[in-house]
Amino acid sequence: MGTDPGLRRLALGTLLAAYPGPVPPGWAVDLVGEGLAGHTLFGTNVHDTAQVAASTAALRAARPDVLVAIDEEGGDVTRLAHATGSPYPGNAALGAVDDPALTELVYAAIGAELAALGITVDLAPTVDVNTADENPVIGTRSFGADPARVAVHSAAAVAGLQSTGVAACAKHFPGHGATIADSHHELPTVDVPSAVLRERDLPPFAAVVEAGVRSIMTAHIRVPALTGDDPATFSRAVLVDLLRREYGFTGTVITDALEMKGAALAAGGIGPAAVRALAAGADLLCIGFRVDAELVERVVAEIVDALGDGRLDRARVEDAAGRAAALAAWTRAASAPTPTPADLGYAAARRAVRVEGDVTGLDRPLVVQLHAASTIAEGRVPWGLGPHLAGLEELRVVAAETDPASLRGLAGARPIVLVGRHLHRLPGGAGLVDALAATHPVTVVEMGWPGRWRPAGARAFVTTYGASHANGRAAAEALGLAG
Repeated sequence: MGTDPGLRRLALGTLLAAYPGPVPPGWAVDLVGEGLAGHTLFGTNVHDTAQVAASTAALRAARPDVLVAIDEEGGDVTRLAHATGSPYPGNAALGAVDDPALTELVYAAIGAELAALGITVDLAPTVDVNTADENPVIGTRSFGADPARVAVHSAAAVAGLQSTGVAACAKHFPGHGATIADSHHELPTVDVPSAVLRERDLPPFAAVVEAGVRSIMTAHIRVPALTGDDPATFSRAVLVDLLRREYGFTGTVITDALEMKGAALAAGGIGPAAVRALAAGADLLCIGFRVDAELVERVVAEIVDALGDGRLDRARVEDAAGRAAALAAWTRAASAPTPTPADLGYAAARRAVRVEGDVTGLDRPLVVQLHAASTIAEGRVPWGLGPHLAGLEELRVVAAETDPASLRGLAGARPIVLVGRHLHRLPGGAGLVDALAATHPVTVVEMGWPGRWRPAGARAFVTTYGASHANGRAAAEALGLAG
């Protein structure tokens, strides 16, 4: 006995799938025609702009109101510019500049690029308040550590994106900024009273709801005061009582990727996670990055089974599919975006650079980039000063495996420029900087979340608040090393 076609289409209408490669395979297009809400694009789907536009056109030919989503945050999280690094600074840099009008302009520029390629939903901005310097997954994706400042810039980002007809998705509700674990790998816990969440983590979400954000993404984090042992993605107390009733959000609730350990492990698989998220009040389910036709069908079957055995109420799933369809309808009604200045991102990145100390006299320094692992959210995107240096090479080393004496020998009488990300928590990073600064003029360039640590003996400490292509160029210019 086959699946009821009506129920199958209903279940498909709640799913954001994905596909491998630069061309949508037949099954990905067919599922859109059969009712799949849409697809999320990742770096592996992006080779060049013409190819992306052709891909979205192929999906739209299957159904005009298909949702095409992407994680294009600017800064360290970019899919369109994954091969080179983003031409825009990310949220931490924009928060450091603290010019909401600039934030709105940058996000309007990002939105205009997406709209031109046929992408309708940007899974951005990140509106988490990064209150933990050790946060491994948010960091420079946040506008900062002050809830009021983050709230202002979050609203500006939403206004900029949505002015182009691209729906914004504020993330990660109810706030991922205080975590010191990565929900891609485990279920982080934020064990604070709900009053602390309201003062510290929730003001930016209140601001984006007020600004008319079309969608909000759930966090795979556990907040015992609200969620018990479950992630927020599975919590009606979070998605219905708090987000819908208390904060008055009427748009589409999108889950973070259900393949992430913070959700899949908690539910016993992606299919059960989909059922639990729908039951809790989510509307559009991000399945994840590694998706094929078989996985989509397994998730659909689990939802249909849950409708039959009472785990899911049909009215709840119809409401979810209706909100996903409403999101698609809003994006289709969009007007054409206005053009933005070509150098906008690079000019913004220059304004974000902060210099402590003296960066003059850097005559042909030894430039050393300290290897730092990328998060799953960031992916392997190039970063550093290398592409921007005038006739200088950039040496790349692993801090914990590098003998300071070897770098001293290579430098000779020259000054040393050490470039890193999150140096305060990079194994061996602080020790290497201190050892070199004891004998050499050392300038440190911090391209991650800067934290409170400063090297005692360094001649200068330069903070970019991000590692995008624009941030790298801005740092090279500030040091007088740019080509």
